[in-house]
Amino acid sequence: MITFHVEGMRCGRCVARIEQALTALDAQAEVRIDLGAGTVSVRSGRDADALRAVLDGLGYPARRVDTPEAGR
Repeated sequence: MITFHVEGMRCGRCVARIEQALTALDAQAEVRIDLGAGTVSVRSGRDADALRAVLDGLGYPARRVDTPEAGR
């Protein structure tokens, strides 16, 4: 699971937009979004740079967050 802190997520519409874009990149992606914490976690066959590029391209600047689960 790759986790990002994402700026600018404020509502359910933001969440839906991000989920749609990430699953368009990888239809098998598992996407978890915590609106309150401002994080997006993704389990995908795509690398972190590709996932971050999607988020940045939507206008949600993202930076990777190291988590204990990141190495799994």
